Amino acid sequence: MFNPLNLISKIIKGGNQKELDRIKKIVKTINQLENNIEKLDDTEFPNKTNDLIEKLKNGKKLIDILPEAFALVREASKRKKKERHFDVQLIGGVVLNENKIAEMKTGEGKTLTIALAAYLNALEKKGVHIVTVNDYLAKRDSLNMGIIYKFLGLECGYINTGQSDEERKINYSKDITYA
Repeated sequence: MFNPLNLISKIIKGGNQKELDRIKKIVKTINQLENNIEKLDDTEFPNKTNDLIEKLKNGKKLIDILPEAFALVREASKRKKKERHFDVQLIGGVVLNENKIAEMKTGEGKTLTIALAAYLNALEKKGVHIVTVNDYLAKRDSLNMGIIYKFLGLECGYINTGQSDEERKINYSKDITYA
């Protein structure tokens, strides 16, 4: 039976659905890059990072390089951690990069999701700080995700209680710092 409300809801999508549709297009672009990124040699990843940094210096915006940056992080994670970002994690990374809230339950991959936006924003060379709820998580996430960042050519550190001022200074100077 024809329901005019269904037709209206298809024509006028809710704000959240429009937003999700917009982000899904970005995820589609990231996914389309996957085959080419998979063909890269391990040694090419830091060079790709440097290329993205140069693009930003030459006027590109983060949104312009986001698909390639996320595709690089996904592949680095596959190679170094044996963990491939799911589309929902890519969506979360886009949301975080846009300074919006992404709510994820325990076990849904928040740490892996955050690595996407952290890497992308670290390409601006202004330093990225990721705040966790305790010292244990700051150290754990820095060490675990640091493997990915290092593979991509970036440095990662963490801040914990008991570190000297010099240790803190060194870690805050890294591209990405967990605290």
